[in-house]
Amino acid sequence: MFNTSFKKKLFLFAAMSSIAVGSLMGTCAFSPSSAEAETNHNNGKVKNVIFMIPDGFSAAYATHYRWYKGKQSLLDSMFVGMHRTYSASSAVTDSAAAATAMATGVKTNNGMISLSPKGKTLKTILEAAEATGKASGLVATATITHATPAAFASHAVSRTSEATIAPQLLNNGVDVILGGGRRYFPDSLLKAAREKGYQLVSNREQLAAANKTGKLIGLFAEEGLAAELDRDVTNQPSLAEMSKAAIEVLHQEKDGFFLLIEGSEIDWAGHVHDAAWAMKDAEAFEAAVEKVLEFAKKDKHTLVVVAGDHDTGGMSVGGYGKYAANIEVLRNVTATGYFMEGKLNPARSNIKEVVKHYANINLTDGEAAKIKASQTADIAINEVISERALVGWTTFKHTGMDIPVYAFGPGSDLFYGLHNNTDLPQLMAQLMGISFLPAH
Repeated sequence: MFNTSFKKKLFLFAAMSSIAVGSLMGTCAFSPSSAEAETNHNNGKVKNVIFMIPDGFSAAYATHYRWYKGKQSLLDSMFVGMHRTYSASSAVTDSAAAATAMATGVKTNNGMISLSPKGKTLKTILEAAEATGKASGLVATATITHATPAAFASHAVSRTSEATIAPQLLNNGVDVILGGGRRYFPDSLLKAAREKGYQLVSNREQLAAANKTGKLIGLFAEEGLAAELDRDVTNQPSLAEMSKAAIEVLHQEKDGFFLLIEGSEIDWAGHVHDAAWAMKDAEAFEAAVEKVLEFAKKDKHTLVVVAGDHDTGGMSVGGYGKYAANIEVLRNVTATGYFMEGKLNPARSNIKEVVKHYANINLTDGEAAKIKASQTADIAINEVISERALVGWTTFKHTGMDIPVYAFGPGSDLFYGLHNNTDLPQLMAQLMGISFLPAH
């Protein structure tokens, strides 16, 4: 009989071989050098864990991004397996239930934040890390009270209770809080935060100039941050800049840290079929991964785990009855469909000019008429661009497909194979040597 180790390696080889079919120029996309592999799977002690979640990111997004980039992505050499995403109430999870599973090791119903289906409070991996003296942080491009970051440091019956989630982040002692959602932090709450020693920043320059501090809150938008395609018209930091700042603060803790980083808006792009937005935010997420790996490679005691929480939109590589993909179309798009919609005049008589300016596409009369007649012009624009790029979509919601898992650093080999999403925090706890027994 095969031993367990050999079976894990056999599974990984099969998974890698299968996914590599979509790689460029016929080369295998998942073949790191021997030096990279040795570093990636070293046996050092895990002091820090950085858990990165590209929301909505599935194998389809990974394949698309490789074509969009024109070469292997940074994540390709980190690929170790897949995970299952179903919730306690459905074969298709929402972000709240998915994040709860990834934070607590317990499946719950869609919409619930780190509570069991019966309403029992579930301990999160971030809370367990804090209990051992580790620092903690949350970084997101959505509101920092949104489903995914919320599930790691709060508990709520409904993910929509963002105003009640915000104070829980402070009460739970999260040391670094960076993202959107200023509207959920009233002045009284921020005053209390200052009294607890938090430094507060509100734009890119302030974040870059933040003094050496042990506690940091950065709220850079009333709601979520701008899409990466539209960031140039804001003064908001990128996900990479926020990730770097978070690590600089948390690394001061001698007992280590747990950091959750979410690239939130890949999911948002999928919900409105904006393939260019999805790819640009995937690019921004990769830039954040690069910053994280720079730290992890120097530190040698940091485990990095990357896993999307679910698939969004049912994206396909190719579609519309053709054996082809025109991903280069997406590289010419410089704004989201939402941004382009905002540039249309009341009569929508300038549709062709707007789409030409921001997407470099000469619309046909039929395409322009479709956009003009739509109640959701942004989605209509997105779908025209997607069809030009031969990017297919099956839904405006999530799907239940399995999701890739990537890992780097000591203990990363434990993530080989097909996991349930509930396995991920338990493996992290095991590697950090902390007590974490999920209770149903």
